[in-house]
Amino acid sequence: MRHHTSVSSMDRRNQKAPSRQRRPEQRAFRTARTVAMGTALLLAALLVGGCRHDGDSSGANQGQETIRGREKIAQPIVEGLRAAPESERVDLISPTFSDPTSVSNPLFPVSKQKSVLLLGRVDGKPFRTEVTLLPDARIIEWQGQQVKTLVSQYVAYLDGRIHEVAYDFYAQDDDGSVWYFGEDVFNFKDGLIADTHGTWVAGRDGPAAMIMPADPKVGDVYRPENIPGFVFEEVTVKSVDETLKGPLGTVEGGLVIEELHMDGFTEGKTFAPGYGEFFTGGGGDVEALALAVPTDALSEPTPAELATLESGAADVFDAAQSKDWNAAEATVKRMTAAWKTVRAGEVPNRLEPQMSGALEALTKGVDGRRAPDARQAAIDVARWSLDLQLRHRPVTEIDVARFDLWAAQILVDAAAGDTAAVNGDFFSLDYIRDRIQRTLDGGDLTRLNTELEELSGAVADEDLTAAADGARQLRAILAGLKPVG
Repeated sequence: MRHHTSVSSMDRRNQKAPSRQRRPEQRAFRTARTVAMGTALLLAALLVGGCRHDGDSSGANQGQETIRGREKIAQPIVEGLRAAPESERVDLISPTFSDPTSVSNPLFPVSKQKSVLLLGRVDGKPFRTEVTLLPDARIIEWQGQQVKTLVSQYVAYLDGRIHEVAYDFYAQDDDGSVWYFGEDVFNFKDGLIADTHGTWVAGRDGPAAMIMPADPKVGDVYRPENIPGFVFEEVTVKSVDETLKGPLGTVEGGLVIEELHMDGFTEGKTFAPGYGEFFTGGGGDVEALALAVPTDALSEPTPAELATLESGAADVFDAAQSKDWNAAEATVKRMTAAWKTVRAGEVPNRLEPQMSGALEALTKGVDGRRAPDARQAAIDVARWSLDLQLRHRPVTEIDVARFDLWAAQILVDAAAGDTAAVNGDFFSLDYIRDRIQRTLDGGDLTRLNTELEELSGAVADEDLTAAADGARQLRAILAGLKPVG
């Protein structure tokens, strides 16, 4: 668990780099990019239907201690911390996995959640997280079992820029508890992968760890990560059956925990039925759930006003580039009226101020005739509109539109001469590609991958003009895409 970090697409380091010569810093970009850049075929080879198998380095469990006739998980030594006694632990018995990817645990419903949005602040800056269940699985070998695990992608943005990426592996025990089998982690700085600290896989690096008991009770203790000195968290359940303030009203049955870290500090978290991890707060940082589907999904079609906000943002983006300020002003007025109508209805409480702020910034940018500000604000308005539309539209459609916005972001950042931002924009495209590639037909996916590879070369060469041209080509391809899933 986190603040997060991790990937695949998924052992992209195996991808071959182009043979043309690059300066050392360009090769560094390519090396980092290959860890997080790959084709659909490579991803499929590492996931189920092409499952990746991670060997169990812990050896056979001969002579293993037992509890109530079942094997006990060998526990590592924890030094320098006031860890709970084993008598309070509920995660010591080896789990069994008959149907591990069907998660029925209401407090950690990872197999049912298609998309989750969390918002907050970290280090005083806006923090945004998109969590998406991928349509694949990963086989991990642990304690003689080959366990099929779900793969959940976590992408975090700090102050609008890519910050952390994680691919997390989960499975449910036959008793209803959910277990964490590791994560592939990438941490970003200045648009590039700075390190992969936090990556671990059960069996290879340490034991799998319980992340949610089947029926948590006050005083229960468990460890979501259990490799002291590397990754370690010990949870104590503080209260159950709490009433929490949710995105659209109160949520009953909440769980409150306290999490002990290796540095000795603790962090409070809440979990909610149908949502999972709901609120995290520690040291002034906050990460809170803003929306989850299908939990918050509606059967009604997208309101016309939300569509107006999205299409209007695209029109202003183009009008600001061509300096057609009269058209931009008229469009912003229509968008403002549309948002007033939307706000009068049911709006998730953490999204309302975000859209209001973005629309205000758009108005100021257009009124001030500042094209860069107006174009950036238009992207922001479109992004919040898509978040609101998650309740009405298929997740894949939203992700295709988000992909387009990151291509548009490249145009803004390239015009500003911001090479680091363009690097990060490219990575954002690559990770969203993981979400949408299984829904595209072969021809569309080939065109998309080909253009992304061309774009990657321009970004690696720090050729911002070529990168902008590549982004325009990507947007042209996206305009003709029709997701099939």
